[in-house]
Amino acid sequence: MIKLPVTKEIKSLINLAVAEDLGTGDVTSSLTVPTGLKGTARLVTREDITVCGMELVEAILKTYDSRLKLATSIPDGGRAKKGQLLGTITGPMRPLLSAERVVLNFLQHLSGISTATARYAKQAKGTRAFVYDTRKTTPGFRTIEKYAVLCGGGKNHRTGLYDAILIKDNHLATFGPRLAAKLAELVEKAQKIKGLRFFEVEVDSLSQLEEVLKVKGVDIVLLDNFTPAQMKKAVKMRNSIKGKKPQLEASGGITLKNIKAVAQTGVERISVGAITHSAPAVDIGLDI
Repeated sequence: MIKLPVTKEIKSLINLAVAEDLGTGDVTSSLTVPTGLKGTARLVTREDITVCGMELVEAILKTYDSRLKLATSIPDGGRAKKGQLLGTITGPMRPLLSAERVVLNFLQHLSGISTATARYAKQAKGTRAFVYDTRKTTPGFRTIEKYAVLCGGGKNHRTGLYDAILIKDNHLATFGPRLAAKLAELVEKAQKIKGLRFFEVEVDSLSQLEEVLKVKGVDIVLLDNFTPAQMKKAVKMRNSIKGKKPQLEASGGITLKNIKAVAQTGVERISVGAITHSAPAVDIGLDI
């Protein structure tokens, strides 16, 4: 089971979602549900999914009423078949019904990301490659969307602009002809920055890759929009010059149809923006 600490940042996100939905109060439930009535609701998936969001459900429920309780049947990261029970909510009916939409919004969205990630990761299974996310996330949701990627069997790339160096094509355009020399200077400077996870450089050609491979201290080279054939040549070039490092990352145009071929080229990393920015919400119901 994968755990998600409900931080102050995540609580703020939950509070915002509750405030925009609940407003001044749930007038429908107040009108139709007797005061003091208690009940039970079942969270049931209506399709095969990889679960994500159960770690948030209890925190959401407590925002409405501390008496609402969740018993989890399938935790985050678990696989659930169509019709399976994910969890049971008990407590006063008015706040339970008020919480329904916000609970499902988070659960369906995050499970959509974890389910999409699991499908991509499955295609790369048996190779050296792992599926990584990107910064293409919903504003404000990055922490929990990256958590959903982990639940689906993927890995997290850099969190933001602050925790890793990624020199992209627009940066390289300012370097001029001295690519290797300039990179070597930057690597030396970067090594003095505390908290950096890695130093990565994007290339769009094999000739650029050859220049980058001359530089010590580069951890990852991103192969931007390379074809599988070009990736194989890149892997061969890297192996012949520097062994298994730096790692090579495929990026650009990755789909479920081509990821297996990409993984089989020998790259270690495949970054896929679609697992966060284009993952469809899954179908989960809250049944009384």
